[in-house]
Amino acid sequence: MTELELKYGCNPNQKPARIFMESGDLPLQVLNGKPGYINFMDALNSWQLVRELKAATGLPAAASFKHVSPAGAAVGTELTDVERKIYFAEGMELSPIASAYVKARGADRLCSYGDWAALSDVCDEQTARYLALEVSDGVIAPGYTDKALEILRTKRKGGYNVVQINPAYVPKAIEHKDVFGITFEQGRNNFEISSALLENIVTENKTLPEAAKRDLVLSLITLKYTQSNSVCYVKDGQAIGVGAGQQSRIHCTRLAGGKADNWLLRQHPKVLALPFLPGIRRPDRDNAIDVYISDEYEDVLAEGVWQNTFTERPQVLTVEEKKAWIARQSGVSVGSDAFFPFGDNVERARKSGVSYIAQPGGSIRDDHVINTCNKYGIVMAFTGMRLFHH
Repeated sequence: MTELELKYGCNPNQKPARIFMESGDLPLQVLNGKPGYINFMDALNSWQLVRELKAATGLPAAASFKHVSPAGAAVGTELTDVERKIYFAEGMELSPIASAYVKARGADRLCSYGDWAALSDVCDEQTARYLALEVSDGVIAPGYTDKALEILRTKRKGGYNVVQINPAYVPKAIEHKDVFGITFEQGRNNFEISSALLENIVTENKTLPEAAKRDLVLSLITLKYTQSNSVCYVKDGQAIGVGAGQQSRIHCTRLAGGKADNWLLRQHPKVLALPFLPGIRRPDRDNAIDVYISDEYEDVLAEGVWQNTFTERPQVLTVEEKKAWIARQSGVSVGSDAFFPFGDNVERARKSGVSYIAQPGGSIRDDHVINTCNKYGIVMAFTGMRLFHH
């Protein structure tokens, strides 16, 4: 099959629409559903991310995409009991690839609502059973077990999008894009991201543990497929905050840092103990938690409102408690797709427990950024490689 007709493009008025190959067959098959234009944009970007992440780490990898940027990405390490609780995976049997997707989706569950899932490995029954519980548009993987496909074909009244891609497919070295009738041409960004990029440590503290190297590589590969400008916070093998598509670098750092803080706050004892009504839907729990840990907590705790979600009115998680909880955190890694122009990015990052930074370097104020890292004992590596993605 050399082409696949689509219902419409980015918007319903953009017709006709299709994906096609100028020569040869498409390297993918639609096994179920009818994916749209944006679905395939998510699928093909997310597949590249998980493919590269597995190649770099040797671990199964997964991503959760929305609007052609990752809401989360992770490798398949074992979940803690707390992670199982906040990702609604308690009591579930999880394979390494299932664990990777649970963590990728769990990084920012609100943004992952209605996501496109990407798996580096064959989708197995455990992964399919978790996907079946979540609101998702579709999944791309190099293969599916018979049981996994059977489960996924029952999702969304039989319309769930399931795409299988040929893992051996390699695109041409030159790529093209049309904008306003004008064709742009460039070489594909085939730059290989590995721990070798982290050798140029420019700070006084040069101690970079192996786990931090893995997390920084995960961050950089995630940024390679995130709409620029972008910053990504990572901890324990999963992205915990992605700030994408901002014109200002500090706004990226703040946005991603705010998401990382929310991930940390979801593990606060008060949040873990929230007395939800039996049978409450997963998206409703996600929304309630997000509001509860925000400054708008009264929206779920007001009299006559909390009864819709909880068996009893929870105590407020105070500003002081939130600050104290986040201040306890450390060991977070952060990557940036371009240089930090000022030390304010480091100041904001360290408030979310950042201990390790990877960024290209090259700012005229590199010395100020380095000195800010030194003030807090943060390890920073200059990669020398910009990772813009548009």
